[in-house]
Amino acid sequence: MRWVFVGASTIAAQYMIGAVRSQAGHDVSWIVSGSEGRVGEWAKSHEIPNVTTDLAKALTDNDASAVYISSTNEKHHAQAMAAIEAGKHVLCEKPLAMSLSDAIEMTGAARNAGVVFATNHHLRCSGSHRKIRELIAQGRIGQVLSLRIFHAVHLPQHLQGWRINDASAGGGVIPDITVHDADVARFLLGEDPVDVVAQMTASGMGDGVEDSAMSVWMMPSGAMVMSHESFTHPFAGSGLEVHGSEGSIFARGVMTQEPVGEIEIVTAEGREHISYSSHSLYEQGVADFVGAIAGQGRPAADGIDGIKSLAVAHAVREAAQSGTRVTIDYGGF
Repeated sequence: MRWVFVGASTIAAQYMIGAVRSQAGHDVSWIVSGSEGRVGEWAKSHEIPNVTTDLAKALTDNDASAVYISSTNEKHHAQAMAAIEAGKHVLCEKPLAMSLSDAIEMTGAARNAGVVFATNHHLRCSGSHRKIRELIAQGRIGQVLSLRIFHAVHLPQHLQGWRINDASAGGGVIPDITVHDADVARFLLGEDPVDVVAQMTASGMGDGVEDSAMSVWMMPSGAMVMSHESFTHPFAGSGLEVHGSEGSIFARGVMTQEPVGEIEIVTAEGREHISYSSHSLYEQGVADFVGAIAGQGRPAADGIDGIKSLAVAHAVREAAQSGTRVTIDYGGF
């Protein structure tokens, strides 16, 4: 299968080209980017044969069956809708769109067109997160009481740009990282947050957008989730803790694009180091997407998963802006 890549992004270069090429018989045929002066050299360095600034041109290629979108957030909706209309399967970066209504429209259009539509939530593809989910499902820590996600990092200089100064492009730590943490909580606990209280601020990097946020979410089971995201914390480390009635899981360094980090479970029996698969997160995500196209299972994160992570992020920002508890609106899903 041949792919069209939309967006000459860092994530495409570092992870997604290799992930696609790791699938037998798959390769990237097109790169579409609005940066005409840059995209040609980018394509040459990654051995992609076809280059264009016109998405419509690439979508006329009948040999290309899948589209991967990693452009800036405000472009996702129009680009995904065009790809779906052309009958292509779509794997889109998070957040799916700037608004919940646009994300819902994208998901519905794909369903009506009979194409696979997925959200590239890479963390749920990691061996560490899948192992933590398994431990919870096995009852190793009893009833889950709380989940703490700490995802405060230092955004590298080469990734800053629009993420820290352009609200119209979807900048800010909430659409960039809180959506990931929302998906992690949903994936690990198997339930959707009900409401949220939150605070956000610009703590040294944000220019017109927030660069740090903290929030607490209530789950239907009564469990609470505390989530911390930032672009300005160079030494905080990242990870998560799941605390239950019979034990706790401590995972350090697992909120990353690499298959790294450590997991430890603590129960009345003592401490136990937990091993897990060290496969590539992105190769797993692409493999699940390709399998769904072949009728074998579902994508790691589908359109509804993308809608719900976006809904949580929107509620976090609304709660921080209003200073009130906000009930999360999932648009009927």
